[in-house]
Amino acid sequence: MVTVDDVRKAQRAEGTATIMAIGTANPPNFYDQSQYAEIYARWTNSEHMTEVKNKMQRMCDRTMIKKRHSHITDEIMTENPNMRAYKAPSLDTRQDMAEVLISELGKEAANKAINEWGQSKSKITHLICCTTMGPSMPGIDYRIVKLLGLDLSVKRLMLYQQGCNAGGTVLRIAKDLAENTKGARVLVVCSETTLVGFRGPNETDCDVLVCHSLFGDGAAAVIVGSDPMPGVENPIFELVASAPTLVPDSPNAICGSIREYGLTIHIGKEVPDLIANHIENRLVEVFHPLGISDWNSIFWATHPGGRAILDQVEAKLGLKPEKLRASRHVLAEYGNMSCVTVLFILDETRKRSIADGLKTTGEGLEWGVLFGFGPGLTIETVVLHSVNIA
Repeated sequence: MVTVDDVRKAQRAEGTATIMAIGTANPPNFYDQSQYAEIYARWTNSEHMTEVKNKMQRMCDRTMIKKRHSHITDEIMTENPNMRAYKAPSLDTRQDMAEVLISELGKEAANKAINEWGQSKSKITHLICCTTMGPSMPGIDYRIVKLLGLDLSVKRLMLYQQGCNAGGTVLRIAKDLAENTKGARVLVVCSETTLVGFRGPNETDCDVLVCHSLFGDGAAAVIVGSDPMPGVENPIFELVASAPTLVPDSPNAICGSIREYGLTIHIGKEVPDLIANHIENRLVEVFHPLGISDWNSIFWATHPGGRAILDQVEAKLGLKPEKLRASRHVLAEYGNMSCVTVLFILDETRKRSIADGLKTTGEGLEWGVLFGFGPGLTIETVVLHSVNIA
């Protein structure tokens, strides 16, 4: 008879992919959320649109975000007036700037991860890069190879336009590569900038105000491999299982596209309900084989698309407030950084676990879950196993 313990051992068999290092980075510029409506009005020459400015201020106040980092500056807005208009053609300018800024920020995060890993860059066998900006040829992956000085034969994969769920997507792909390629060491680099979607307001376009009150710039990198070398490579989390799915009949709940005036994003009011109403099915599917049904017995790394999503997930599942503490902290300090955000949350979870003197990287618990939510509506689910802290 197969027991739960047998399943758990099989889930964590030799060769399970492991996160061995995490690095994060943000632009040096950051803006206080309580002042952002004024800053945005100044950047876009929309101070006269009092009703719009007041509406944005109310949105900013409700987000529970304290500050956000951004590549955008007064100088950039002054030098590129088309970018601050509502729909003036400006894609060429955005692309030219974003390719450089996204690559440089990704390099910073990657170097931190590599330094923590402590191994030679020549041992990196695979590179996965992800960003929401429009594609270019060669892509961000090529730029990262050159900036880091990686082996020119490194196996590259470039993901564009994946959205907020992609923090889970890249871990799923890295897991598959690491577990099916002997000796693989996969460097994952996610980097985002709001520069690609910045524009001025319009009295009837609420999407612009919603997005401009939520998103921030950031980059994160992880190194994933199987069978870490004892005493040389230090595991942080094991990637035990992954399970992506689409919520039925919800293609327009979260959607976006690249236009002549930059990236457009729509986040429907129904999104928090859709996520909250489907998340338990995902938990049951991935944790039933492990004999786990108490969602307060695991640690959580949940993409904080916004405060309402976290509030409704917490209420729907009866989670204790501390379960989403790391997600709320990252949202407050950085805003929604799209695919980058859940990797920041993993970093926050392990650092806080160490600082609090807990026994594992997962807030003292053994098992955990990572959720990414994005266009589709896509839900990426990753089962995590924590590592004992020496």
